[in-house]
Amino acid sequence: MHLAPPKVYHPMASWAASLRCLLACLWLGLPAALSAQSHHWRGPHQNGFFPDGSLSGQLDASSMNWKVALPGKGTSTPVVTKDWIVLTYAHEGQNTVAAYRRNGEPGWIALCGAEAPGKHRNGSGSNASIATDGDHFFAYFKSGHWVGLDHQGHTLWKHHLVEQYGPVSLYWDHGTSPLITSHGVVMARMHEGESWLASYDKETGALQWKQSRNFSTPTEGDHGYSSPIIAQLEGREVILVWGAQHLTCHDIKTGKTVWSCGDFNPKKIAFWPAVASPIQAGKTVVVPFGRADKKQPRLHGILLEGMGDVTKTHRRWHTSQHSSFVPSLTFDGALAICLSDRGTLAGIQPDTGQTVWAMDLPKHRSSYYASPSVVGDKLIAAREDGAVFVLQLGKKPQLIGGKELGERVIASPVFDGTQLLIRSEKHLISYR
Repeated sequence: MHLAPPKVYHPMASWAASLRCLLACLWLGLPAALSAQSHHWRGPHQNGFFPDGSLSGQLDASSMNWKVALPGKGTSTPVVTKDWIVLTYAHEGQNTVAAYRRNGEPGWIALCGAEAPGKHRNGSGSNASIATDGDHFFAYFKSGHWVGLDHQGHTLWKHHLVEQYGPVSLYWDHGTSPLITSHGVVMARMHEGESWLASYDKETGALQWKQSRNFSTPTEGDHGYSSPIIAQLEGREVILVWGAQHLTCHDIKTGKTVWSCGDFNPKKIAFWPAVASPIQAGKTVVVPFGRADKKQPRLHGILLEGMGDVTKTHRRWHTSQHSSFVPSLTFDGALAICLSDRGTLAGIQPDTGQTVWAMDLPKHRSSYYASPSVVGDKLIAAREDGAVFVLQLGKKPQLIGGKELGERVIASPVFDGTQLLIRSEKHLISYR
């Protein structure tokens, strides 16, 4: 891989990163003191944005902290607490949750039932990422096992959602990750058939509420692999769910729908399931849709307010110029950044949908499955064949570093406050 020379650091970098963090938190309506720990699979802001981070820009032997072998297949993105880095895989036919210390040393493992293997070459039975509040860990597997663990990996409770609610009719492997709220831990099932959103007590696993979520769509349009996110609506916490060609907003205490926005597919095109997850940017929810992998991109900006059916009133913009099918969007403190499945990056103004910049990563037959992440002023994007790229962001982003890992990368890069974590098919790797 031929790459441009690295950008030279300067003494103001730390101050500039702190300012970006403050501005980003103000933009997102989040506390400036939020930890860099990645309690959500997409980091503390649920969008792959780590504003107070700093990276050298090079991914080589001199910047590698450690590398550990993973004994089984899984594609979940690691989550990070004060003590642990936690991910999932299948080993010897068993769903496994594994914790590593922040220096890469092995901690504990928890076995969570018999594996249901993945069908897609880039999938597995362990696609969903862990949800954690720092003290508990919640894991869901394609097999239907839904498990709550304590900080040392001891089982608090266990359900089998396939046995309780029937098989999942998704064409491909389960991908939706659970979500922590201030009220409980939430699971979503979106497929052909009875779809729902449910909240469980974190300590006991007791069902707090279960809300049906069914919409009529063209073929496969009701299949959902995206993950819910938390948002603030008029000072209160709500859940946003993208799937079945509708964006819905739900009350965290009851699951009831606060508002719903549809009409994302007015031409009724078939085989457009929801895979990539939306992000919140200020008062706009940016929703990736369409089939960017088949040159049919769609991207929508939905106003985060209102009640009832807001389909005709709250769509701020839409475009068929940029989007992604599999990688979720990220954010840099000002722009929503979209990485298409074939390697086109675009910086989008969230309130207007205007394209501020666009560029192509090096062409290759492989696609992008991992969601990109922004650490400080650098963007990290991983291609499925194991090529990882580092870009310096700015008015015109520049490719400044990268690495050929030599094995597949499907999980998204994560920054834990001090190190960049990249999960490949067979290893967990730390860079500074």
